[in-house]
Amino acid sequence: MIALMTGAAVSLAFTLLLTPLFIKLFHRLGWGQFIRDDGPQTHHTKRGTATMGGIVLILGAVVGYFVGHWVGEDRITLSGLLVLFLMVGLGVVGFVDDFLKVRRQRSLGLGGWAKILGQVIVGVIFATIALVVPSANGRYPASTMVSAIRDIGWLNFMQLGTVIGTILFLAWIVFITVSTSNGVNVADGLDGLATGSSILAIASYIFIGFWESNQECGGPRVGRIVAQACYHTTDPLDLAVVAASICGALIGFLWYNTSPAQIFLGDTGSLGLGGALAGLAVLTRTELLLILIGGLFFIVTGSVILQRAYFKLTHGKRIFLMSPLHHHFELKGWAEVTVVVRFWIIAGLCVAAGVGLFYLEWITRAAT
Repeated sequence: MIALMTGAAVSLAFTLLLTPLFIKLFHRLGWGQFIRDDGPQTHHTKRGTATMGGIVLILGAVVGYFVGHWVGEDRITLSGLLVLFLMVGLGVVGFVDDFLKVRRQRSLGLGGWAKILGQVIVGVIFATIALVVPSANGRYPASTMVSAIRDIGWLNFMQLGTVIGTILFLAWIVFITVSTSNGVNVADGLDGLATGSSILAIASYIFIGFWESNQECGGPRVGRIVAQACYHTTDPLDLAVVAASICGALIGFLWYNTSPAQIFLGDTGSLGLGGALAGLAVLTRTELLLILIGGLFFIVTGSVILQRAYFKLTHGKRIFLMSPLHHHFELKGWAEVTVVVRFWIIAGLCVAAGVGLFYLEWITRAAT
């Protein structure tokens, strides 16, 4: 618990106090945002705003995590390091994309397939280590089963054989990683939208990780809990520490990222946050529950998919004035702050539904 609270406090202090220094540094380096010509006209005033703020965010979360463990004298776990690896790895992919945008002075950095390739490589490394390297307690961080609120026994990839099962497992984890990181990236279009929504989504894993630790099979409370309701997650408390450290960094960063933003996440931050969210879902065995917890990200991504599909099927017609969905409401006349706050409310309702379903499942099991 000391590591959790310290990690959150240190990461919060890091981003809250040091972000202004990074803003000055990024301006000096010429790392300013480039605005698309076909975007909302009100966004052109944001041109030149410092970008790649994900660097500050990721540094703050990593520093908070390690300082928290040092102060709390807790051991660093493989599960915690894997989530940080996924966040940092996808952050590097995003940084390359951001850097190319700044260097070329256009809104396109890495090509679409090049970006996906980078995400796939990081996802495969994460999945491979999580599957074959045991944690200090002898358990493996990831499960070969598809999970919803916990592992679904009859959806075990290894039932199809070791080779096919391993390939399907890697493909499944990569799919979660790529879709979630791109979902957060798509939502990063208005000041504070992705940052605030990520705070809500990742904060849910503080509760989930802590609760799974409290009700862990074979844990210190095993005699006081119902056997059929316990969890087989590896290092759940440390996953809560990671989530708390990321949330602390996000809250401090939001101070400068809210409208009018002084610094943007950039792909560095949005891809990194999506990676962290995917990693937490995989390792807490709540993969399908992520659809609810990250509901806002799936909604805005779905709006893009629907827009493109309808455009092609109808030869030029559109469902929305512009996609992603938040730009549609901007063009309808909503103020940017209004769109952001209302989307935060939607994100919060999705998280509440996800966490509520998680707890309801435990109550149902414990009562039987």
